Amino acid sequence: MSVSASLCAAPRRLAIAAVLALAACTPAMQDELARDAAKTAVRPVLEERFPGVPLEPATDCIIDNASADEILTLAADAVTGPTASTVEIVGRIASRPETVQCLLREGLSLAVLDGSL
Repeated sequence: MSVSASLCAAPRRLAIAAVLALAACTPAMQDELARDAAKTAVRPVLEERFPGVPLEPATDCIIDNASADEILTLAADAVTGPTASTVEIVGRIASRPETVQCLLREGLSLAVLDGSL
């Protein structure tokens, strides 16, 4: 196998390994792994769009108010890095009333959040 073919096969092997690892996990473990991966994609978006916002509580609010499909999409974005789709999904989740309430409970100002996404 050539070097370039080997490099191209690496992401595929990683993806296969991830699927096998998830298959061996309990549903609760799968959920936790997906949520942790999704957080990895959300943090850079929040950091760029909301400079100075405490990332952990804001990230938790976004993930806690995301649907299962959104979490899976964000988790996949963690592998490739945030995209325009990541920003759109985070913005959609951040604008939900439940998310806004969570952010306010965490002490994040609406002035900081308003119009940033």
